Amino acid sequence: MKISQLKLEELRDMFIYVSKKMIESKSLLTQADKAVGDGDHGVNMARGFETVRQKLEGHSFTTIKELVNTIGTTLMVSVGGASGAIFGTFFTGAAKDLKEEQHNFNMNMFSQMLFNGLKAVKQRGKANPGDKTMVDALEPAALKAKEIISFPLSKALIDVTEEARKGVEKTKNMIAKVGKAKSLGKRTIGYPDPGAISTHLILKYMMEFITRKIPN
Repeated sequence: MKISQLKLEELRDMFIYVSKKMIESKSLLTQADKAVGDGDHGVNMARGFETVRQKLEGHSFTTIKELVNTIGTTLMVSVGGASGAIFGTFFTGAAKDLKEEQHNFNMNMFSQMLFNGLKAVKQRGKANPGDKTMVDALEPAALKAKEIISFPLSKALIDVTEEARKGVEKTKNMIAKVGKAKSLGKRTIGYPDPGAISTHLILKYMMEFITRKIPN
């Protein structure tokens, strides 16, 4: 069995699952950030997604656009610092061109959201591929999604997530050119970018939620 789309209520449940798993990833993200920053990325992301979890569990939504936009604005006001601005911008950017009448989350929508979110992040953060940021995980994921747009959602997310993982690995050999890590220069070589890790984890947990819905 393959899953080609999620209904609005299922999509809300997926992001609740993602939020819980991001909270559980606090220590992993903290350790990653200590190597290239001040170590607060894990705490900030956990705080932001705890607020997202509470917001989604206590609210019903009428459109996917409203749901995704709510995630973005919630992250902006609850995470703080650069991470809140960038990850909030990703979700609000992803929601920007969604139509009010779109009620099913499928590969066409997912691909559109990834590209629009990527565009918004690039504009906000002034980052390009190779700068050792979340863009290095997000852009290959968006390109893969466009390439396999005809795949069922459950199959495509596996491939998209893998491209993001490869992007994270590539950041280990990069020198940070933007953000707080920029001041460390060559000392960032050998360590993955925390924002890229978070990007991969969000996609990974989306994939986990969807694939677990498939009966054995």
